[in-house]
Amino acid sequence: MSTSRPAGTRTPTLVYVIAAGIFLMGTTEFMIAGLLPEAAADLGVNVAQAGLLVSAFAAGMIIGPPVMALATLRLPQRATLVLSLVGFAVGHVVAALSDSFAVVTISRVITALATGTFWAVGAVVATTIAGPPGASTRALSVMSGGLSLAVIAGVPLGTFVGQFTGWRGPFWMLAVLALLAIVPLLRIMPSKLDTHGSDVSVRRELATLRPWRLWLVLGAIMLAQAGFLGAYSYLSPLLTERAGIPAALVPLVLVGFGIGALGGTMLGGRLGEQRPFTTVAAAFALSSLALITLALTASHSTIVVALVVLLGATGLGANPVLIAQTLRQAGNSSTLASSLATAAFNLGTAIGAALAGATLSTSWGLIGPAALGAVITGSALLPVGLLAATTARCRIPAAPDPDGRPELSDHVHA
Repeated sequence: MSTSRPAGTRTPTLVYVIAAGIFLMGTTEFMIAGLLPEAAADLGVNVAQAGLLVSAFAAGMIIGPPVMALATLRLPQRATLVLSLVGFAVGHVVAALSDSFAVVTISRVITALATGTFWAVGAVVATTIAGPPGASTRALSVMSGGLSLAVIAGVPLGTFVGQFTGWRGPFWMLAVLALLAIVPLLRIMPSKLDTHGSDVSVRRELATLRPWRLWLVLGAIMLAQAGFLGAYSYLSPLLTERAGIPAALVPLVLVGFGIGALGGTMLGGRLGEQRPFTTVAAAFALSSLALITLALTASHSTIVVALVVLLGATGLGANPVLIAQTLRQAGNSSTLASSLATAAFNLGTAIGAALAGATLSTSWGLIGPAALGAVITGSALLPVGLLAATTARCRIPAAPDPDGRPELSDHVHA
């Protein structure tokens, strides 16, 4: 498979296969929240304790990706993606078979490790086979679209299946689908795909983390996720208690969020091809504006629903551009840098949810998460502005040569 593709060509089929894997992994990440009451009753714990199943997955997604990126560094990337899907399936089978809450919790960590590894390696593969920077951003938007589809279809489907089969049913379903996804991956992906270069080493991977602009991108990711997903974590009570939306209609509103996210991801991938920092800055600014407007108009149901859809589009629309910039600043082939982007997304989510939850006990009440989210998301414009100002004047360092000296690649427009 050629890794050199002219701009404007079709997105390779392999990217869609990777997106299908991301769909399964996004489904398990968000679906568990809707299954907690059933899982808690079956495992003999209360709902608060069952919440550790969510925390365990988040912890695995923060710590696991960088560790697994180095642990699997010398494995062929096809083998790494296949083993990630196998680990994902095994984690779900163990959870579905066990009556022990501790074992199920450990299985969630295993699942998160597999998910983080698949995300990190999949992003590197997608950018490599797509070709030039513009095409790679578009490929990442397709890959990230798998997560948006998980919100739209995967999570509701998993919750629906769980209502008839118990919480274990969706786990069996995801395990089987993950194993089935291995078949097209093996058929389409070449056994040898050169993304690392000839001298794969931990030293070389660590060298890709030297550019300070890389850390600005990671900081922007963490701040934006903390603000946006911190507010999203407490969206349901805002919808029911302040906007007056019936609880039965909340899933439909969240589907609207997912539809907005899918559209925003695809649009962001297109717009971010030539103007990545402008696209990211616009997404952050609109997200911040939408969150503050949500806090000010929380009692108006129609406005709130429209803002939720807008939040889906702007909050997730910048993600493929941010991932592409992480890889570009590190030299495009760094699995470790890709894994740090995955960790930054999840660390931001964890910190944002904790800070947003603390605002509920203040005088702001249910609008506190949205108000705080607007401030935090808006602060992400600072590293983006610095990136745009410096990148416009400089050439971006690409992957270091075998001696550890960074090469230089063409700059991108702000």
